[in-house]
Amino acid sequence: MRAYEIISDGGVEALHLSERTLAAPGPGEVNVKMLANSINYRDLSTIENPVGRGFDYPRVPNSDGAGTITALGVGVSSLHVGDKVASCFMQNWPAGGITAEVPASALGGAVDGVLAEEVNLKAGGVIAYPDHLSFQEAACLPCAGLTAWNCLMVQGDMKPGDTILLLGTGGVSIFGLQFAAMCGVRVIITSSSNAKLERAKEMGAWATINYRDNPEWQEEVLRLTEGKGVDIALETGGGGTLPRTIDAVRIGGTISLVGVLTGGEINPTAIMRKSIRLQGVYVGSRKMFADMNAAIAANGLKPVVSDEFAFDNARDAYHAMRTAGHFGKIVITM
Repeated sequence: MRAYEIISDGGVEALHLSERTLAAPGPGEVNVKMLANSINYRDLSTIENPVGRGFDYPRVPNSDGAGTITALGVGVSSLHVGDKVASCFMQNWPAGGITAEVPASALGGAVDGVLAEEVNLKAGGVIAYPDHLSFQEAACLPCAGLTAWNCLMVQGDMKPGDTILLLGTGGVSIFGLQFAAMCGVRVIITSSSNAKLERAKEMGAWATINYRDNPEWQEEVLRLTEGKGVDIALETGGGGTLPRTIDAVRIGGTISLVGVLTGGEINPTAIMRKSIRLQGVYVGSRKMFADMNAAIAANGLKPVVSDEFAFDNARDAYHAMRTAGHFGKIVITM
């Protein structure tokens, strides 16, 4: 079978499409024929800076995929050949809070990922997904979907009537918009593209802010909320945007920090004085995934797929990620 491998620090163009022999699934494992992947900024950064991740070459990238089970290892009884499943970002996080051992099972980083025609995964590291989703749509769930769910529903305890802030229109933010609309929550969303903001409004955003036109966008957030600030902010920028996000959140509000795309310094004084909860979020557990899937199924929610690329053209998908022109998720089909 064919798989893409990171074999150097040469970046996207150095990704190597190799022929691999895949062993039969071991005890407690399943073999999955991959039919779609989706990519995240984390996948691009891993390919472009593998040295910083500290893993050995070669390494198969990508955490998010969907496909069908083709074989079962010894001891697997809860799954069946032919089941449609998605990968779990963390192969060893069934439930509860994150522990020191969990990140060591992260697909596409600590262990081989899913940008391959076939993979062996832990039986507890795959999950059935809602029947109304295509393979491409299901492949969008493991990282971006689950991260947004954890930020808003678990860490943020989002409830009807809340007002939330979403930064940008990437995969996590668009899932956040969909979950918020599902729950009767007002969404303020930012982008540098008026066309993307218009799409967000069509999907249910209450208010939009072009941060190029409004560089002090936190002031507009405060104006929209009559000086109160938002209940929850989903912070995908990092240190470069966090000071403004702190200003935009209400006293006692929550900021879920899910991306570190820019550097910067943080003044803890404002966090203390406003009693803000600043929570780092690293995807989520399989139990959270199951809860999210139940909500998606009940509401008929469908992930937003921005662009699709063929497996043979996978490198182009990462180039598209780098240009940041997408709205929602970028998908690779096998």
